[in-house]
Amino acid sequence: MKNIKAIIFDAYGTLFDVNSAAEKCKDKIGNKWEGFANYWRTTQLEYTWLRSLMNRHKDFWQVTEDSLDKSMRAFDISTSMRSELLDLYKVLSPFKEVPEVLKILKERNYKLGILSNGTPALLNELIESNNLKNTFDDVFSIEEVKIYKPNSKVYDLPIKKYNIQKDEVAFLSANTWDVSGGGNYGYNSIWVNRNKNIFDNLDYKPSNEINNLKQLLDLV
Repeated sequence: MKNIKAIIFDAYGTLFDVNSAAEKCKDKIGNKWEGFANYWRTTQLEYTWLRSLMNRHKDFWQVTEDSLDKSMRAFDISTSMRSELLDLYKVLSPFKEVPEVLKILKERNYKLGILSNGTPALLNELIESNNLKNTFDDVFSIEEVKIYKPNSKVYDLPIKKYNIQKDEVAFLSANTWDVSGGGNYGYNSIWVNRNKNIFDNLDYKPSNEINNLKQLLDLV
């Protein structure tokens, strides 16, 4: 990890809590809010992969709406909550250690970037609503290549922008499939395992696993 020139973060689930939209509505949704949030997220990811395989691209916001509609039907949640949930998704909360860690990394003069399925507008709104403006050197969206992670065209984006080697990138994600995607591509992928999950069998095992982003400061 000593030759790292750029630290690139996945956004959803890594920097920002994808369940925070539903959690803020848990008084209305009831005790099924967490199951609903997980179902929404799983469906959202499945739609990105399926659309990539079918060559039927929709941007991440459209996918988020489509997956929400299915999830609300599956959990019998009133359609009157649709707009509220979507508005909250635009301003997801960061995990508590994120602002402090990013500030320290910025002071260490690393190139900092986001590499995400999200649209540029969605990502910029997340950054601004959480007071992280001027933190990142670049925000890379899959909309530049119109295909979702873990396609290698996505992982190419920072390499082309910075003109660096693949192993000069530390890539962090909480999503095991994304860690494997980046690792198989050639990144130094780091798994942010906040929930003590089990890693997938996808021909890659990360050499570094952390429980939260504070532990990253000991690696770079």
